[in-house]
Amino acid sequence: MKIDEQLVSDLIDKVRPYLKRDGGDLEIVKIEDGIVYVKMLGACIDCMLLDNTIKDGIESMLLEHVPGVIGVTVVE
Repeated sequence: MKIDEQLVSDLIDKVRPYLKRDGGDLEIVKIEDGIVYVKMLGACIDCMLLDNTIKDGIESMLLEHVPGVIGVTVVE
């Protein structure tokens, strides 16, 4: 199944202001085999809540709204 990369980008853009407010950001590296690979930037790199942000926030949102997405993985 082809994942709508624009939809992924649009949804991440909706949470980006919250990340930036805390001095962080993220970049979509690639989307492959249902996995969205992201690189954390700024304050997000060392944040103790990173796992919560990814799993409970970004991944949950993408799983719910983007057919074909099965997970989000952070890469360096």
